Amino acid sequence: MTGFDNPAFYGGRWASVYDEHFAERDPGPAAEFLAALAAGGRALELAIGTGRVALPLAGRGIAVEGIDASEAMVARLRAKPGGQAIPVTIGDMAEVPASGPFRLVYLVFNTLFGLLSQARQADCFGGVARVLEPGGAFVIECFNPDLTRWDHGQRVGVRAVSEDSAVIEISVHDAAQQRINTQILTLDGQGMQLRPVAIRYSWPAELDLMAGLAGLRLDQRYGGWDKQPFDSGSREHISVYRAAPLAGR
Repeated sequence: MTGFDNPAFYGGRWASVYDEHFAERDPGPAAEFLAALAAGGRALELAIGTGRVALPLAGRGIAVEGIDASEAMVARLRAKPGGQAIPVTIGDMAEVPASGPFRLVYLVFNTLFGLLSQARQADCFGGVARVLEPGGAFVIECFNPDLTRWDHGQRVGVRAVSEDSAVIEISVHDAAQQRINTQILTLDGQGMQLRPVAIRYSWPAELDLMAGLAGLRLDQRYGGWDKQPFDSGSREHISVYRAAPLAGR
């Protein structure tokens, strides 16, 4: 596979700047939320990347493992304090190549949408169900699609401007495929850098159906890591799916 269809493509393009680009996102609330669900059990992060959430979660005493397709992203994790101690499998998160059981499996920051077809997203739910312990939780953080952001299937926006640089986002939207292809352009004294992103978004009800087909059920849904209510005005959702408990529990 090449380009967007290669699971390692995103990490190869973004690893060198990922932490700096998303430095404003505080991982603390996510780590607190996830630590409470893990409750001392094993946790698995799909698309662990540079360890933005995994490291603070491990710092709360949770045994965290990870999966990522990008060796470049994992190298950034390994270079951080505590990064060498987190076991990581290089592989396709849609296949969930891990040995359970885990009390918690999680995917943050819209990463599920990096699987570019409904079938691959459904495969991921199935793989998670296979490695969850009975009663275990699968947590996903995803944006709530807002089609009003698009004008005739396209969007151009300025992310940042400084004395010597500008960051511009250019996107096209295929509503039939629920697909968005984006380039983040940085213009500065070194020239122009392109950072591509491709996603296939899913609606919350669609995700719930994938979960149900995998034998998981929606347990909770919030509008953020602080557990604010989820409603039609929410920009994102934190959804918690549960594996069925053992009979008699």
